[in-house]
Amino acid sequence: MTRLPFEQLPLAFDHDPATGREDLLVSDRLSAAIAIVDHWPDWPSPVVIIAGPVGSGKSHLASIWREKAGAETIHPIAGSNAAYIAATRPVLFEDADRQGFDDTELFHVINSVRQHGTALLMTSRLWPMSWPVTLPDLQSRLKAATVVEIGEPDDELLTQVLVKLFADRQLFVDERLIAYIVARMERSLEAAQAIVERLDRLALARGTRLTRGLAAEVLEELGNASQPD
Repeated sequence: MTRLPFEQLPLAFDHDPATGREDLLVSDRLSAAIAIVDHWPDWPSPVVIIAGPVGSGKSHLASIWREKAGAETIHPIAGSNAAYIAATRPVLFEDADRQGFDDTELFHVINSVRQHGTALLMTSRLWPMSWPVTLPDLQSRLKAATVVEIGEPDDELLTQVLVKLFADRQLFVDERLIAYIVARMERSLEAAQAIVERLDRLALARGTRLTRGLAAEVLEELGNASQPD
């Protein structure tokens, strides 16, 4: 990509997002998933699956639950000790549909959780019925799990998310600019994160403030330049 002559390369500072329970942005689409995390350990079943699109907030919720429950992250593949860990404490398995798993090992994990009174939280983009499971016993266990779905974010949530992401970077943006971005961006939290990151770096590189023109450039660059309805 050709770089403009006046655009300097900024240092790649890390920006740690706030990911505590008090930083969670509440909306209707998240209410069921938040409730399941907040009501731990009083769950309707020992196995809970949070399903939602990329960038929907699953990792944030999983992080909150892991800290609250004292859970350990596992990856149930052949030869792992995931089932043993599940017998001693709550366990978390993130991105089940992307990381992949061994049917038999996940089956043993769920049995261990049920037998020893612990808990398993899994996250996934897809509902478990869409996972490539061939073991009938595991299919049966997954059907008994509590599945909570997160929908796509609405304008109100995207607005809150953008404000939070800018604030995480110590940037406070005019609400009209936020509204401009929300009306034109892809409907995902992942897109919001990419837009804020690129805007921050581009403004820093060019030594300019955040403007509508800069936002339009970033939206087009990231393929988010749709026109508002």
